[in-house]
Amino acid sequence: MIKCVIIDDEQHAIDVLQSHIAKVSALELLHATTNPVEAFQFVQQNHTDLIFLDIQMPELDGLQFLKLLNEKSKVILTTAYGEHALEGFEHNVTDYLLKPVLFDRFLKAIQRVIANHAPKESVSVTHQTEKEFLFVKTGTRNKIVKVFINDIEYIESKGNYVTFVTTTDKIMTLLTMKELESELPKSLFVRIHNSYIVAVNNIVALEGNQIQVGKYRLTVGDTYKKSVLKLLEYHIVKKK
Repeated sequence: MIKCVIIDDEQHAIDVLQSHIAKVSALELLHATTNPVEAFQFVQQNHTDLIFLDIQMPELDGLQFLKLLNEKSKVILTTAYGEHALEGFEHNVTDYLLKPVLFDRFLKAIQRVIANHAPKESVSVTHQTEKEFLFVKTGTRNKIVKVFINDIEYIESKGNYVTFVTTTDKIMTLLTMKELESELPKSLFVRIHNSYIVAVNNIVALEGNQIQVGKYRLTVGDTYKKSVLKLLEYHIVKKK
């Protein structure tokens, strides 16, 4: 999460940036103020990743603030005037937004910040997306069953239903392949047919258009064969 502060002597300009920040899940607004002196004290006492900084302010203008900040945080300058852009970039600001700040231009600036922040962000995303199990509704009324990801051998689709074929059981649930596919870890499963998704770790062999998963032999659809071969190619031992 990128922790943000807004400093602008105009409340309506703060309101615009607050609205933009609320639409981006990677951003967290810590503080917003029209008082640059109070803002400087806040930044000194609290970890801040990114500051949206107005240039023309009383008591302490944005460029003076930048010099005092000494590159402690990333800064995006915001102003109604463009003449200070060069001086701002001399202080290594991330971007320069002209008021009124439009969301598409705001988002472009944020993407630049996120790109520089990526090594830290990617770790948290990886941990969040790993799933060990799913809960699915069965044909029995009000019954929900836990399906462990590592137990799945393959999944078969029939109309609006899918069947989980596990190492010990077969579990049918009212889902479509499209709905299910987005919930499965992409590194562990591969679509081989309109009707089949298989667990990569349980693939035993591929022969022609037949793939063996555990004790089962399934057909590989023509549409998916190229992606299946590309996946297996990485693991094939080649003669040197």
